[in-house]
Amino acid sequence: MKKQILFLSLMLASMSMSAQVASVASPDGRLKVNVDVKAGKPIYEVKYDDKQVLDESPLGFVADHGDFSQGITFDGKKENHLEFNYDLTRSKFSHVHVDANQLVVTLKNDKGMPFDVDFRVSNNDVAFRYVIPNHPSRQNEKKFSIRIMKEATGFDFPSQTTTFLTPQSDAMIGWKGTKPSYEEGYGYDEPMNKKSGYGHGYTFPCLFHIGDAWALVSETGVDSRYCASRLSDMKGDGLYTVEFPMAEENGGNGTVEPAFALPGATPWRTITVGTSLKPIVETTIPWDYVTPRYDSPHHYEYGKGTWSWIVWQDNSINYDDQVKYIQLAKDMGFKYVLIDNWWDTNIGVEKMEQLVKYAQSQGVDVFLWYSSSGWWNDIEQGPINIMSDPIVRKQYMRWMNLMGVKGIKVDFFGGDKQETMRLYEAILSDADDYGIMVIFHGCTIPRGWERMYPNYVGSEAVLASENIYFSQGAADKEAKDAATHPFIRNTIGCMEFGGCFMNRHIRKGNKGGNIRRTTDCHELATCILFQNPIQNFAITPENLPTEATKDMKPTEEGAPAPAVSMDFLRQVPTTWDETLFLDGYPGKYCVLARRHADTWYIAGNNATGAPLTLKLNLPMLTKGDRVTLYSDNLKDREPQKSELKVSNPKAVSVTMADQGGFVIVK
Repeated sequence: MKKQILFLSLMLASMSMSAQVASVASPDGRLKVNVDVKAGKPIYEVKYDDKQVLDESPLGFVADHGDFSQGITFDGKKENHLEFNYDLTRSKFSHVHVDANQLVVTLKNDKGMPFDVDFRVSNNDVAFRYVIPNHPSRQNEKKFSIRIMKEATGFDFPSQTTTFLTPQSDAMIGWKGTKPSYEEGYGYDEPMNKKSGYGHGYTFPCLFHIGDAWALVSETGVDSRYCASRLSDMKGDGLYTVEFPMAEENGGNGTVEPAFALPGATPWRTITVGTSLKPIVETTIPWDYVTPRYDSPHHYEYGKGTWSWIVWQDNSINYDDQVKYIQLAKDMGFKYVLIDNWWDTNIGVEKMEQLVKYAQSQGVDVFLWYSSSGWWNDIEQGPINIMSDPIVRKQYMRWMNLMGVKGIKVDFFGGDKQETMRLYEAILSDADDYGIMVIFHGCTIPRGWERMYPNYVGSEAVLASENIYFSQGAADKEAKDAATHPFIRNTIGCMEFGGCFMNRHIRKGNKGGNIRRTTDCHELATCILFQNPIQNFAITPENLPTEATKDMKPTEEGAPAPAVSMDFLRQVPTTWDETLFLDGYPGKYCVLARRHADTWYIAGNNATGAPLTLKLNLPMLTKGDRVTLYSDNLKDREPQKSELKVSNPKAVSVTMADQGGFVIVK
């Protein structure tokens, strides 16, 4: 009898456990998420075409008033279908259609405190977050706030997975103690058990290769109400967990643990899945479920700009050199000039007012550089101690508005704590009050910010163009990096790289300094491969011919850039209505197509170590089309422009030199 009772008890327990399982599939049925509670711990798994993408992975969190990661019971579920459209003016697509299935699982901890896990599953994307109601406290009064001490949230990949990851650096190291600034290099197809470079895990986004499938893990919807997070080093067999910022970030100021008012919700964790890299490159999951933080009465115009600092460096931040770059912007038909650090001392407030008026007389508008400042680094470049001070910040915003300055570039932030997220949002909000656009450098990645903040126009958060100036090693691997970012960093948001060098020698005068290894067509291709609505290109006045240089060969020191290259830069746009991934592999080569209005730009680059010929299926072309091709001359690596008649749009042949590229315009 006892055995029968025990058997019955086990059967009932098993039935109870299986009754807790909740599932949600994508509209096409290929992507599936299963949710369960096992031994009191909430878990989920992800499958694509019935193949495992994530093994059973932990959910939950620990808060100041309770543990929501263990002792958990299942309390119900709700299902819903979501379908809506939205506009996205500054990224891959101008109009986005979302079609997803929603599963909201309600769980309770051992104190009876409920919380929801809200899953949204579209054909290639999973997004989930924790939604937390008011909770009764020990005095049985409502708890109107919560502090999240840590998250159990994890991503447990199958053992055959390889990784494409970039490490989170130590805090307060690097130039004047400005790291972490999301400026570390990537590993390629590395095993999961390899430790991160600094022992602090990895910055989002994180790309994983799982046999014949791919997965990109990131987060979105982070604002002043939470901290930014990262992934840990692998724990056990394939498990990575969400980690909060390090205590040392932000100069040790501010808490590691985020806090927010109840009811409230955490940011979205996202997983993009596919059997190819196409869904990864084309995903819109960073923006699908975030909402604007404020409406703006202003109309912002995007476009190209000149930027003296990237090649001419600090000494160029003077009135006369900035006039030269304003004239360069005018000659190129660019909208903007970016005036970088030290303008407050080298030019001064009064002379800056004159310079802005001069720029406007030439049809060029101005972006000004500021340090984020504060007490979290040792930066001396001015202006300092403005953007971190809300009173002084607004005074300068008002002054810039009166002059007609259109944007600011704010540099050298202190980390990922909630305190720093508040500063990002405060700068954006104050700037919008005065019709000013904002670019961030030395910063974290954007997390849905193109849709959340109407005046946000870019973040660096990548090992960007300045390293090509500072290091020949960076110049040597420029093509490899350019074949990486469209698959990882640039998939989740704007990337203000500041590239497209036309100097063959990365130094003022186009003489000496580091040598550019890439072809001109490679540099032109990055205008399409890299996405940012404000593109401050690394061109210089010496790239245009003068009476003294007009007859020089492009390979000579001090020579101007080929006219075909400069003419292309005059006409290439910076915003896109549609994006298509066509071919490539991270770190080897990449081919994308982007549409602006009725014009398609198809671009590729090559970092394979040898010339590369591809036969491309280009669905935007039709038989008989005559398109413009910018390509490498394989004999001398110089750019050439030709007309290409399309005979078979499913097999268009292009050839790139090593560290070369191409662009097709239709």
